Amino acid sequence: MPAGEPRYLSFTRSEWAALRLNTPLTLADADLDTLRGAIEQVSLDEVAEVFLPLSRLLNLHVAARRNLDRVKDTFLGRPVGRPPYVIALAGSVAVGKSTFARVLRAILGRWPDHPRVDLVTTDGFLHPNRELESRGILHRKGFPESYDRARMVQFLVDVKSGADAVEAPVYSHLHYDIVPGEVQVVTRPDIVIFEGLNVLQAGASGRGSHAIVSDFFDFSIYLDADEADIEDWYVERFRLLQRSVFRRPGAYFKGYGDLPPDEADRVARRIWREINGLNLRDNILPTRERARIVLRKGRDHAVHEVRLRQV
Repeated sequence: MPAGEPRYLSFTRSEWAALRLNTPLTLADADLDTLRGAIEQVSLDEVAEVFLPLSRLLNLHVAARRNLDRVKDTFLGRPVGRPPYVIALAGSVAVGKSTFARVLRAILGRWPDHPRVDLVTTDGFLHPNRELESRGILHRKGFPESYDRARMVQFLVDVKSGADAVEAPVYSHLHYDIVPGEVQVVTRPDIVIFEGLNVLQAGASGRGSHAIVSDFFDFSIYLDADEADIEDWYVERFRLLQRSVFRRPGAYFKGYGDLPPDEADRVARRIWREINGLNLRDNILPTRERARIVLRKGRDHAVHEVRLRQV
């Protein structure tokens, strides 16, 4: 986004931090130990200066949404309901979405008005490997066509309609595939954080439906950074996985576990160049301006700029 884009209010980190006002810090270092990623070492300063102002804004939005829902139910003469508030979190592979989502979930769950917060990732809505192989697109896993978007839409329809228990498929990063018969059950939460690469995409959902995934979002966040930095973070993560997950029995990428360091770097950068970087430029980055808020990270993984969409 060009500097001074009139559709956005832009804040430095210190300006954004001031909007926290009196929002209490409800996490301690011990809490963060269980939430941090292997690469993204979120600090308490980051929580206080970035997450707490964001949680205050979201809390105000949740309250406003509930008031609007109450007005509609009153007008229709029906019992007042409380459909879940759905927050979308988008961004590239390796930009830190998973860690950000876990920390945000923990903070939002400590607000007294909405203690039940569920986190669902779109990985579970990828087509199984056998389906991707039959279509000849296994190498495009993570691209829009690799997802069962109709199932994703139906999941969000069921969640927003207040169904008692909604099931989401589960994905294994160890086995690089959907786990047969395993599901995540979402049971009438106050808030759902829906995290994934292409959640803000405006493409068709499939199977003749005119609904798209973003129709069901109440708020949307995009994690942003320079591509060169994200590529380096991806390579760093690949090295870490090579020394750990890739060496476990049954690991899909077990063949990468014993690569020499130089060869591992070459493989990681090739994967970035041919798959993840291409997906970022063609499919993920173009959705950035659909987000209500854009959080811009620096090379140190910390958020340095916040852009809040006005229109």
